[in-house]
Amino acid sequence: MDDTITKEQLKELLAEDVEAVLEQVAKAMNEARPGRIIDDSEELVREAAGEFRRRLFEKALELRSHSEAFSPSERRERRSDSLAE
Repeated sequence: MDDTITKEQLKELLAEDVEAVLEQVAKAMNEARPGRIIDDSEELVREAAGEFRRRLFEKALELRSHSEAFSPSERRERRSDSLAE
């Protein structure tokens, strides 16, 4: 059984999250006052990136967990095989 996940799967699951983080970063940068761009935006961007990182990890774990799950028929087959040995 292939228990790998692909970047395509992650891209699909994270499309809305990517849009959200980009929107948050753009908003933070655009609302920052001239001469205070770093002070006004750094924490907001850091928080947006942290939230995205959390969602990325959760969704990657979810994908990996689903790929490792066995169907009931696979369990029966595996059990039968181990009993026959």
